[in-house]
Amino acid sequence: MTKDTKAQLKGCPSNNPARNLTLADIEVMGKRICNWGRWGADDELGTLNFIGAEELKAAAALVRKGKAISLGLEFNCDGPQKTGWGGRFNPIHTMLATGTDAVAGSQDHMKIRYADDMVTMPLQCGTQWDALGHVFNGDKMWNGYDAALVSSTGAKKNGIEKTRSKMMGRGVLLDIARFKGGDYLEDGYGISNDDLDACARAQGVEVRKGDFVIVRTGQMEQRLAEGDWGTYAGGDAPGLRFETAEWMHRKEIAGICTDTWGCEVRPNEVPEATQPWHWVVIPMLGITMGEIFNLRELAIDCKEDGVYEFLFCAPSLPITGAVGSPINPMVLK
Repeated sequence: MTKDTKAQLKGCPSNNPARNLTLADIEVMGKRICNWGRWGADDELGTLNFIGAEELKAAAALVRKGKAISLGLEFNCDGPQKTGWGGRFNPIHTMLATGTDAVAGSQDHMKIRYADDMVTMPLQCGTQWDALGHVFNGDKMWNGYDAALVSSTGAKKNGIEKTRSKMMGRGVLLDIARFKGGDYLEDGYGISNDDLDACARAQGVEVRKGDFVIVRTGQMEQRLAEGDWGTYAGGDAPGLRFETAEWMHRKEIAGICTDTWGCEVRPNEVPEATQPWHWVVIPMLGITMGEIFNLRELAIDCKEDGVYEFLFCAPSLPITGAVGSPINPMVLK
């Protein structure tokens, strides 16, 4: 974006969510929203179980104008992980064979001229899903499985490959930044249950059982406009308040996605814990979450046509035992 475009961006000030929550509050919330056993003792899908045949047929009927929109950030060395948290780094793209090899004649003994390449990257370095084996609550993961079942050879339970045919359904965009009157929410803005409900009402859309709810904060667009990711990966950010764990449980949604690195508000609301919302919504509620979604084009399109519901399709790569997966989420309207 140009400097003129950057200058026009308007932020919504932080609302300073309470940070007096404790580790005890995490325990209480975890018990309150716990879905363990809801779909049987052997379940590894969690809230994706809310998507059935009727939900899929209804989602397919939302394709009306024949427009496809990608929500994926390009995977390259200029991604958000330059100051990556937890050892994550941007993708490293390596060419194994090139056109220069071909024109030099070095491939002619193979009787074919070609290009080939590879990528080395953490599975959660860009637009991605968190699998149910990604975060633990104490020594347990989703559905009460022992956290030790995720070993150096991968996840024996709750691996991302179990979701291979489940990441599709009705999607709903909640454009919180625009609803609040700005282009983006300032770092530290905590999105409340009331914000989610009020935004849905203002947009004329209902959040239903089995939905993929996509929450726009505008943070990614603001960082791209600045031309500097800064501390996007693991630093302060707008995001969902801890209380929204109850909202997701009550609404019975299938998945939650945002345009930020970690979905929840940072600084975190429990000073003694990193990503306390993750502690309960992944292992206790059983929700699969998407992070680092590029929502600019979708937000513009929804504003223009006033339609905030659509067919959402974002299959994970079925990497056996993985606890995350890179994706290119698609919206069809």
